[in-house]
Amino acid sequence: MTYLSTPKDSGINFSFFKSSFQRFLPNYDAFSLALSITVIFILIYSLSDVLMPVFTAIVLAYLLEGIISKIEKFTLPRLVIVYLVFSLFLTCFIFLLLILIPIISQQTIELIQNIPNILNSAQHEIMRLPKIYPMLITENKISQMMFALQNQLLSYGQTILSASAASVLGLVNTITYLFLVPMMVFFFLKDKRLLINWLGQFLPKGQPLALTVWQEVDIQIANYVRGKCAEVIILWLVSFITFSALDLNYALLLSVLMGLSVIIPYIGATLVTFPVLIVAYVEWGISSDEFMYVLIAYSVIQALDGILLVPILFSEAVNLHAVAIIIAILFFGGLWGFWGVFLAIPLATVVKAVLTAWPKMDCTAPQMQTDL
Repeated sequence: MTYLSTPKDSGINFSFFKSSFQRFLPNYDAFSLALSITVIFILIYSLSDVLMPVFTAIVLAYLLEGIISKIEKFTLPRLVIVYLVFSLFLTCFIFLLLILIPIISQQTIELIQNIPNILNSAQHEIMRLPKIYPMLITENKISQMMFALQNQLLSYGQTILSASAASVLGLVNTITYLFLVPMMVFFFLKDKRLLINWLGQFLPKGQPLALTVWQEVDIQIANYVRGKCAEVIILWLVSFITFSALDLNYALLLSVLMGLSVIIPYIGATLVTFPVLIVAYVEWGISSDEFMYVLIAYSVIQALDGILLVPILFSEAVNLHAVAIIIAILFFGGLWGFWGVFLAIPLATVVKAVLTAWPKMDCTAPQMQTDL
């Protein structure tokens, strides 16, 4: 009896897997899209280290394409616009490479070398706590904590400096990338239609689901990436002007951190608060008027960014839940580091676009033929 019931049980399980498979991949469009996404993800993940210059050039070309598209409305030839926009990009690139980065590197080294002075100033204030709360903490515990913190920070500082020194060994690769990336950006812009047509011949034709997902992703990524870059630049410039006017030390370095902090929503603004206030405290002291001016200015900049700048720049961007954003940052940041963090939200829109389009598939479309 047991032997006779086995095929029946196996048939039930077989039908379950068959119905589940057809539920998630009900037609050829869904199967083709799922297969394409899987293959692209595997290729990007496995070749990310080798093709990082290509990915960087694609992101930069995507940013510049938005400017080119707006100028094309004035009926100017595309090739002329490409040359103008690329010349502007190259000027900014050289300015960043030859002027801004050396200054930021120098200020970073000075800040790291100033860590012992910062800790001594902080220890002087913290040592007042045992007198105020003698039952909660002792001077011995504070000394041990400050000693451990100082050793840890110095270790981090040495790691950064040694990494900078070690990067000199890869100078040849760096110089190669500095030439390759702008060159690829230019050709991506100049031969955009040619490259798209060439890639299109390798993709399946007549895929309405893939087309729907791509259109949604293209709009959302364009809105987000271009808006985020504009937010970084605006916040950096406003912060630099403000910190320079207040005569705050390391103004350029801190303003760059302010701009980059918006790449990591919720977390970045919190992290950048500490270096800004610590530098202001070491320079003037916590009870000084200058420290309060920096605190007020920093708070106003962050408030204007959240209340005014973000709604303007991201009015058409995708609305993701805070938990989804944090998960995307952790996941993609763990895979691809800085670029994973920067592109976490756009990549999350890909997932959302697929999930949104999936239930809207045409049920009358031809069913995928299987051997099940």
